[in-house]
Amino acid sequence: MLASKPAFNRIVVDLRPPVVRITLNHPPLNVIDLEMMGELLATLEQAETIAEVSTVVFAGSERAFSSGVDIAAHSPDNVRNMLTAFHGVIKAVAATKKLTIASVRRHCLGGGAELALLCDVVYATPDSVWGFPEIKLACFPPVAAVALASIVGQKLAAEMVLTGRTITGEEALAHGLVNGVAEDPEILVAECLARVTQLSPAALAMAKKAFYAWDSIHFDKGLARSEQIYLDELMKTLDAREGIQAHIERRRPKWQGK
Repeated sequence: MLASKPAFNRIVVDLRPPVVRITLNHPPLNVIDLEMMGELLATLEQAETIAEVSTVVFAGSERAFSSGVDIAAHSPDNVRNMLTAFHGVIKAVAATKKLTIASVRRHCLGGGAELALLCDVVYATPDSVWGFPEIKLACFPPVAAVALASIVGQKLAAEMVLTGRTITGEEALAHGLVNGVAEDPEILVAECLARVTQLSPAALAMAKKAFYAWDSIHFDKGLARSEQIYLDELMKTLDAREGIQAHIERRRPKWQGK
């Protein structure tokens, strides 16, 4: 049971059926590294086995939900393991029978934004910042490339993925990326939980299965294709390696276009 697990290093888990709360805990900006990915996946797999749990809540800190996946993990030696591990978490979130809720404050970028956008319900602060800065490193966000357009529309999704544009929580609300905004999103989370905790976990699971039946077919195929392009084509370019190295060395990249 989750309640008896030793304390994790990168997340804090609070099991109070029918709710499991997962708080990202990697200060200062909750960067998602391989250790956090392992802890998230283990928690989601365990939560899935607890029949009386109907809801999983993801939250971050006052400063950040998450600024994204660890840049160092994008190196040629690590990128395949990193992408496999992160997409394992994403697939678990997409496949879970539990209702998933994201409570977002401030920075919600890259892989952190991908984790949040895959949740069923998202609440955020008005000043939260949403974006996918991977293109600035000569990379792209594989999950957002597949899933974002169906949520916010193709044109805004293209602008965010292909130019690195960020949007605020208020803009995210207007475009359907979040369900509601509040200075304290936990108020909205509590209101949602008050409704959900009155429901049958079994019925909720079947409703989710039916609701996403069509989308899941396209998501699974699209993510596999996106991942293949990322690993077998993008990561072989000189620009991708230069972008990551320049970020690590805190200098401007020198693009070669190949």
